[in-house]
Formats: sequence, structure tokens, C-alpha cells
Amino acid sequence: MTLISVPNTDLQVSHVGFGGNVFGWTADEQTSHRLISEFLDLGGNFVDTADVYSSWKPGNQGGESESIIGRWIAKTKRRDELVIATKVAMLETRPGLSADNIAAAVDDSLRRLNTDHIDIYYAHQDDKDVPLEESLLAFDKLVQAGKVRYIAASNYEYERFDEARAISAELGLAQYVALQNQYSLVARDAYEADAARTVVDFNIGGFPYSTLASGFLSGKYRAGSSSDSQRAERVETFYLNEKNEATLNRVEAVAKHLSTTNTAVALAWLRAQPGVTSPLASSRTSEQLLDLMVEVELSAEELQFLAG
Repeated sequence: MTLISVPNTDLQVSHVGFGGNVFGWTADEQTSHRLISEFLDLGGNFVDTADVYSSWKPGNQGGESESIIGRWIAKTKRRDELVIATKVAMLETRPGLSADNIAAAVDDSLRRLNTDHIDIYYAHQDDKDVPLEESLLAFDKLVQAGKVRYIAASNYEYERFDEARAISAELGLAQYVALQNQYSLVARDAYEADAARTVVDFNIGGFPYSTLASGFLSGKYRAGSSSDSQRAERVETFYLNEKNEATLNRVEAVAKHLSTTNTAVALAWLRAQPGVTSPLASSRTSEQLLDLMVEVELSAEELQFLAG
């Protein structure tokens, strides 16, 4: 499997990143450990998580995904094979981007992940109640201390990212090297109007999330069908409409023509977009994981057809 260089870093990541939001949610610990090992054995190396994963599941408090990854590391001793990204700001007990919270949250994440460093540490969302300078100084201290290799931003708009980069440059601080915003064939407007410009203008890594629209683009959800998936309600609320059904029909047509899966086509379309380094996607079964790992090359005509 081809590894992709992240601009302005020495990191190389697989063509898809494994979204760790399922660990401790739709995938129990045993399943999660098996999936991480299979992901590496298939050529993957990039795992994305956050301190807030998976606090939304009843009985969870956050940190479950990181802890599962950490126990996998302790068991397998394969930490050096992974590029690990995690995030701070959205956990209810560690909210925001104040200097004190960042300092405390990173130590929590390091402990849970059973590692001495995080490869990419994200500001999970913008925090306009805290001066950017305060947050960036705090992130820089983590880099200087060796706790974090690179810093990045998630759910940031162009102007705020630009402002953060300017402050970092002026003060000689670590720079954000990547952006992680939502992007898929059925959620394009916000990314293409703003985030794509951020990634291209600043020559940074682009790691879009929710790339399969909670599984909608895999074809498992259709109007009038039923599913026991925990994502079904979200899909019905946000994605099941006539326009998106037409997009899914185009994905299915290309997949059939190429004798591959909807998942492979949807991710290949993203990888062909300006500034996208490696899309993030998750799976809760070995079969779904195999679909994520398929590498498909789309023609210019197929890319245009999929875009509608």
C-alpha cells in the first residue's frame, strides 16, 4: 500500500485513516483490537481518535477509544507502526482550548493511549472564548516537551486558521500542519467553499471526516428500508433525501462498472479532490475494513459523473 507524505512534516500515512470513534461504541474492545491489527496487516498505519470518543454512548464518560487503543499497544507492542492522532476541546470534563486545559488533557490522552508522544494533536473545534495566542503557546510547549510531534486544527474556518498561522509565524511557534473538517460526496458545500481553500493555500494535510456520511454512501441505508445500526437515525435525519439518493445511485453505477464497492468509490473520489491527503473512515467489522482498504483510481469522466 502506498504511503502518502503529509506536507511540511516527516509523517507518512496510509491512503485511508481509521476513525477511532467506533472503539468503545459500535465496536467492543475485543473487536476493536482485532480491527486495529487487521488494519496494520493490510497496510494501514493512521488511526484517528479524540478524548471525547465515545462519551455519547450511555454509560461512557469519554476516553474509551483512546484507552482501547492504549491497551492494544500494551498488548501488541506495535506502537511504532502507528501514526496516532487525537484531539482536545470537546470532552465535557476537559472543555475548550485554555492553556491549563490543553496541558491537562494531553497528559490524560498520553496515559490512556499508553504512549509517550502523540503524532498529531488537534484542536477539536475553535474556542473563541480563549485567545488564539494562549492556545498556540500551550500547543507549542507540548511540541517542545516532546509530548506532541505536530499540531493541527479541526472544524476551523479559513479566517481563524489564517489568523492562527499568522500568530504562530510571528511568535515562532509550532504551526498547524493539517485540517480535519467534514467532507463527503453528500456534504460538500461547506468544505469546498472554505476548508479546501485552507488546505491548498497553506499547503497542509487534509484529513476529512464523516467521509461515508455515517454509512449512507456504502449503500446500506435506503428510503423505506430498516436497519439496526446505531447510525440509522442520523442517516435518516441528515442524508436520506432525493438529491443524495441520486448521488448514491451514481456511486453504485461506478462501483458496478469497476467491479468494486461503493465505499471504495466514495473514498477514491475524495482522494482525488484538491488538498485531500487521506480521508478518515471507520468500520466495525472485518468485511467493512476490507472495503476501506481497497485502492481505486477513477477517471476524469468518472470523477465528473460522481460530482453530478
